[in-house]
Amino acid sequence: MDRERGGNGPGMGFLSWKYSHYFSFLVVKDRNIVVNCTLCGGSKTLSTSKTTNSNLMKHLQKQHASTNLVEKEPEGNVGDSSSVDAIPAKQRKLDFGQPAAQSITQPQLHRLIARYVVEDMKPISTVESHAFRQLISHIPVRGRAGKAPSRKTFSSFLDQEYANMESELKNTLDMVEYISTTADIWTVHNKSFLGVTAHWINAQNMKCEKAALACRRFMGRHTYDSIASELDNINSSHGLSFKITSTVTDNGSNFVKAFKEDEVTFVSIGNVLQNGAGDADDAISLSPHQRCASHTMNLISCTDVEKWLLSEAATKTIYRSATTKCAGLWNKASRSTVAAKIVEDIIAKKLLVPSTTRWNSFYYALGRISKIPVVELNTISSTLQLKCFNEREHQCIRKYCAVMKPLTVALDILQGEDHCFYGTLLPTLESLMTKTLAIKNVKTRFAHVLGSEDALLAAVTLPKFKLRWLHDQARKDLAKARLLVECRKLLPEQDQLQPGTSATNTTQHAGSSKEDEFFSFEENEDIYATAEGEVAEYLKSGATGLDSLNHFPMIKKLSLKLNAATPSSAPVERLFSLGNLILTPKRNKLSDHKFEKLLLLRYNRWVISK
Repeated sequence: MDRERGGNGPGMGFLSWKYSHYFSFLVVKDRNIVVNCTLCGGSKTLSTSKTTNSNLMKHLQKQHASTNLVEKEPEGNVGDSSSVDAIPAKQRKLDFGQPAAQSITQPQLHRLIARYVVEDMKPISTVESHAFRQLISHIPVRGRAGKAPSRKTFSSFLDQEYANMESELKNTLDMVEYISTTADIWTVHNKSFLGVTAHWINAQNMKCEKAALACRRFMGRHTYDSIASELDNINSSHGLSFKITSTVTDNGSNFVKAFKEDEVTFVSIGNVLQNGAGDADDAISLSPHQRCASHTMNLISCTDVEKWLLSEAATKTIYRSATTKCAGLWNKASRSTVAAKIVEDIIAKKLLVPSTTRWNSFYYALGRISKIPVVELNTISSTLQLKCFNEREHQCIRKYCAVMKPLTVALDILQGEDHCFYGTLLPTLESLMTKTLAIKNVKTRFAHVLGSEDALLAAVTLPKFKLRWLHDQARKDLAKARLLVECRKLLPEQDQLQPGTSATNTTQHAGSSKEDEFFSFEENEDIYATAEGEVAEYLKSGATGLDSLNHFPMIKKLSLKLNAATPSSAPVERLFSLGNLILTPKRNKLSDHKFEKLLLLRYNRWVISK
């Protein structure tokens, strides 16, 4: 027996096997080992190879198929109790089912984790979650189990990614000639933040591009001078002080006054020369202000229309009665789960509840009620112990929705972002005034836009509109003449040489070139012919895509400048909507700087694009 054992153990294959605890080791015979099955009461002796346990596995499957086999817990050291020396268990290798060449690096793993946390707006503490770290451990990293970074390391990684994003964003903005911005103030959890987004048209592919510049904590009262100072700091930090064509904000008096639209300050040139540029450096210089068209349209659809309805005796009573009953339904359905279930059982839908922060929500809420038959509507009202609707009230709601539909369609168009340019505004207003009775209100609220030459040229330089939206021939001729004038201003200097002159002749008479230029009275007919030719070809072309402007360089340059802006400030509102998903009540201790970094990384989709 001693010869057979030879002092050798059962082998690492058996000891590390997950079901070895169901067998007791007896002896070693040459290349095999002999064991007893404990499930058979120790009466069954089996022999198997040192390197494989297939015989033992077959025995378990045949003789103990009804037994629920449990894998043994991994041990630090495993050995044969009969051996003199304990044999350490061999570390099992992780098999991920793929070659090592397909595994990723640790920096790539960090970026994937960052993408998950930023995109889904998860807390940074996610990397410390036991379940998350266990999940990451199953991702192969250079043939080994992946390891999630610590919270401190991951936070530093996000800080570096934010710095990289800021650097690349500044490089991108440096190459853009015309940029517009939107700005607004958002208050949440007793904190205020000033948000700013930038928008421009890529001159290469003629597509809209955007980026969030800031969502900074705004301290103190929301006064116009504080707003102006903070906006100037944000613009200056990104090198945009002299690139912004316009800044779009809502109609709040503090924002309107911050841009000092009606104030012009004259400074003595002698004082500037004497005192230097110190005072000029302290002055705040903001871009031209543009009022949010969506906010103005919302004032028409809500304030102006309701004011008119309540001013007429014929409509005041019926409108107030109908909307009061609707409000009762909305309150019940939104505050009671029982009421919401009753509504859903009767109409198989939920009632839409108006929100003061969402434009068009009142119209869509009334629209849902207008589509419910009166019988079902009154069944809901009586079940909820509310006053029932009569036929006149239901008809009033239907007529209201029919009349307001053009306004809501226009509002939805102007809230666009990816394919909505400033040039969309005038054609939208022109179409709206042919479809609605609120022509007077539109003309009053948008008087500054209807008379704007920039708004006119912005629309004309969009291939999808050109002059088609103008119904009066006189206005078409005026728009064409203004477009021609602006194109002539953009002609390059090398094309403005007098007929018969050349660059060589100009250099030979360098001494008199300034004097000749000063006393140049002759018009260059070739220049005018070039501008008129491009304008004529542009207006005649049937292409409607923005990329067709590549064939008309002067008109393209005009369009890049005039259509950089969006008609509304909806983009910055969407920035705040994302912020609301990050700065939740459970995360109200998140620092202001860290919140801004996470929000801008998410809005700009930095970690996703890499």
